[in-house]
Amino acid sequence: MRNEETSLEEPEVVAAARPVETAASAGYGQRVQKLLPGLVACIIGGAASMAGAKLIPGASPLLIAILLGALWRNALPVLPSLGPGVTFSSKKLLRTGIVLLGLQLSLSTILGLGPGVLLVVVLCVGVTFGATLLIGGWLGIELPQRLLIAAGFSICGAAAVAATENATRAKQEQVATAIGLVVLFGTLMIPAVPAVGALFGMDESAIGMLIGASTHEVAQVVAAGGAVSSSALAVAVTVKLARVVTLAPIVAGLSIYMRKKHSVGEAKKPPLVPLFVLGFIAAMLLRTTGTVPAPLLEAAQLAQTFLLAAAMFGLGLGVHIRGLMRSGSRSLVLAALATIVILVVAVAGTLLFPPAH
Repeated sequence: MRNEETSLEEPEVVAAARPVETAASAGYGQRVQKLLPGLVACIIGGAASMAGAKLIPGASPLLIAILLGALWRNALPVLPSLGPGVTFSSKKLLRTGIVLLGLQLSLSTILGLGPGVLLVVVLCVGVTFGATLLIGGWLGIELPQRLLIAAGFSICGAAAVAATENATRAKQEQVATAIGLVVLFGTLMIPAVPAVGALFGMDESAIGMLIGASTHEVAQVVAAGGAVSSSALAVAVTVKLARVVTLAPIVAGLSIYMRKKHSVGEAKKPPLVPLFVLGFIAAMLLRTTGTVPAPLLEAAQLAQTFLLAAAMFGLGLGVHIRGLMRSGSRSLVLAALATIVILVVAVAGTLLFPPAH
């Protein structure tokens, strides 16, 4: 009888287990279904941006992606069904792209700039970040908004804004405001910074250093440096990448600070150091070893550009110009002052510590 009872119970156990598996599979399928429309839209937007950059000399896929997303957001309706996939792209694809960005940074190349140039880089990032927080406080701007603008204007533009979003506990409209301001002021700097360098009588390499030390986006640095000369471009990109290296410690520091600030009564704490920051550092150290083959580095750079372009398209979909103008007047003043601060520090630093020839 015991064996018969066992044989009767076993199918019941199996039958009870099946609905759980089916529910899990159905839940996963529903999640994918929700993500798919927005994800596909961002992928198409990223691909279109990369194609557009090839047709327009000196154009940046990331900048085109943000502009395309913003154009759609402000000219056409954005279906609610796109929301989950767009959010996924703006966060997950962006973080993967930032990890791959680490493969473009070699510590030996950065250290090769020399102590004077590295000091200028640290001062540009540190002084601009601190001054932006201080001035923003005087203007009565909320801390998350100040932190986003400080990160974007001192480190590497929209990618830095998006990378610090979780650490700062920022709202989506605050992220959109910071990105819109980065696009606006960074674009204005493309012709302005080389003109400032020429005004101070700097040679091409020094102008390249000034561009890399002050301009917000990597893509904007490429556009400004390329307009001067190939030697200016090489220096500009290297100096800019030295600023990008500071993204990891700043995001980690912000995460620790905000974790302590919001520790009371918080059910779920964010990680002490975000996983993508550790990935970024690991990728940078791997590149520094010199063991990564050139074809793999080229493929990683292409993938990184595509992922960041798709993410920027998603972020562009959150840039509502009417909302920016309505709520961002003080943020606009802060962005203008932050741009002036980093330009002043970069000019002074370049005159005091010009790059070696």
